[in-house]
Amino acid sequence: MYQEMYKRWLEAELIDCDLRSELLGIEGDDEAIKDRFAVSLQFGTAGLRGTLGAGTNRMNIWVVRQATQGVADWVKTQGGTQTVAISYDSRLKGYTFAKDAAGVLAANGINVRIYDELMPVPALSFATRYYSCNAGIMVTASHNPAKYNGYKAYGPDGCQMTDDAAAVVYDAIQKTDVLTGAKYMPFAEGVEKGLIRFVGEDCKKALYEAIEARQVRPGLCKTAGLKLVYSPLNGTGLVPVTHVLNDMGITDITIVPEQEYPNGYFTTCPYPNPEIFQALEKGLTLAQEVGADLMLATDPDADRVGIAMKCPDGSYELVSGNEMGVLLLDYICAGRIEKGTMPKDPVAVMSIVSTPLADQVAKHYGVEMRHTLTGFKWIGDQIAQLEAAGEVDRFIFGFEESYGYLAGPYVRDKDAIIGSMLICEMAAYYRSIGSSIKQRLEEIYAQYGRYLNKVDSFEFPGLSGMDKMAGIMAGLRENPPAEIAGRKIVKCTDYTKPEETGLPKANVLIYSLEDGATVVVRPSGTEPKIKGYYTTLGRDLAEAQKEKDELAAALKPIFS
Repeated sequence: MYQEMYKRWLEAELIDCDLRSELLGIEGDDEAIKDRFAVSLQFGTAGLRGTLGAGTNRMNIWVVRQATQGVADWVKTQGGTQTVAISYDSRLKGYTFAKDAAGVLAANGINVRIYDELMPVPALSFATRYYSCNAGIMVTASHNPAKYNGYKAYGPDGCQMTDDAAAVVYDAIQKTDVLTGAKYMPFAEGVEKGLIRFVGEDCKKALYEAIEARQVRPGLCKTAGLKLVYSPLNGTGLVPVTHVLNDMGITDITIVPEQEYPNGYFTTCPYPNPEIFQALEKGLTLAQEVGADLMLATDPDADRVGIAMKCPDGSYELVSGNEMGVLLLDYICAGRIEKGTMPKDPVAVMSIVSTPLADQVAKHYGVEMRHTLTGFKWIGDQIAQLEAAGEVDRFIFGFEESYGYLAGPYVRDKDAIIGSMLICEMAAYYRSIGSSIKQRLEEIYAQYGRYLNKVDSFEFPGLSGMDKMAGIMAGLRENPPAEIAGRKIVKCTDYTKPEETGLPKANVLIYSLEDGATVVVRPSGTEPKIKGYYTTLGRDLAEAQKEKDELAAALKPIFS
């Protein structure tokens, strides 16, 4: 079957030269052909993501057109404005895929609002809402290596597509021939016919205004003298992040030169991911040279932000996503109470794999902390519920441990622009009172206990990878462990049982141990990985780290 599909692609007149040369290069190589054609990239709630190249199991214009036809078929059943917003980041083929998606939508009689420059995830979410669109498409592979690209689909609320909508789109994709099934109109023709229009300056301005309205202490940064080193990691963050920071009074910004401009090859680091040291390494070196108060980096689609904070001895320390989530929650709560801007019955939201330290901080400030499944769309869903009840102003903050933050309901996905703004404002505030982010974090640990949160990832590449992952999860359910590293499991929460969790079904196991530690086992929804999340609580960091290491060592054989 896959050989037949390969021959069909090889013989198709439609195939462009770079894909054709790849197809010719694997002629006679059964394994290479099988890898590209035995399966198709799966369209789910996270859309599509895969390696660039030829074949049904790769990201290319034919797979993008097929997926977009599925989106178009769904949109045509929805009524409304019959409009879809599109954005793209700096990844290879990003603009090509975005234009091809626009061409498919236009050929289906659907209106398109596409950005005239690469713009991040929050901008796509905002435009989807601003133009009352039926859907949104973001061409990105987030923080994956350069050989990847992807395609995220959004619903009319600016949130990633629901399971139900994604299932309908997937069914439509299955009925669409990958090479000939999608309707298509050249981009220029779509523009000429008025079906494809660019996102207006009014929409861009409204996004910046919505973000800047969420400052906790407006005007503070103009006099604080914060010195910042920033890296967009060769992605979309440069324009929007510096725009907002300049507006709020932060002008002493040194951009990491090698990572300043869009570059889909991401030549300075293996993963353009602000969670890892290699991505921040050049920025850290520059921060040392210029004596910056803070080093900040956003990922290519600018929905996540990571930082390094300056310590009293002049060194720089990376801040985890959990730590930053707690710091921002603490800063927003204290600041809004001080300024009299805290809403009645405030609500914060975090994912189930994020730190329980945030629960303690929320409780201290009288904030209701809600817990959701992993994936920012679930945080977006909580905002939607508040909005439906006429209480959207109650939402003050949402975060995930994977460096995603949002403070405000103007978008429904994580936003590194507002994350960057609030982190810089927080740093400027602590600097203005003779403190620092580092000092405040130590105060939080002294008040609530020394929590440690760590994530280990285990990769399962290849066609059999997903089967191996499924086998591991099935094994843990069929033969549940009674203890981990000598610590008794007092409770196992299985999120495939909604009747027990009160949340939608998810392939997640959480083990609560007798000493208060927790271990979460969760397969990634977008990559062939199983992740282990460890939360330990010690009298000091060394004690918490020791327990984490023991728990991880005990589980490692299961993931081997």
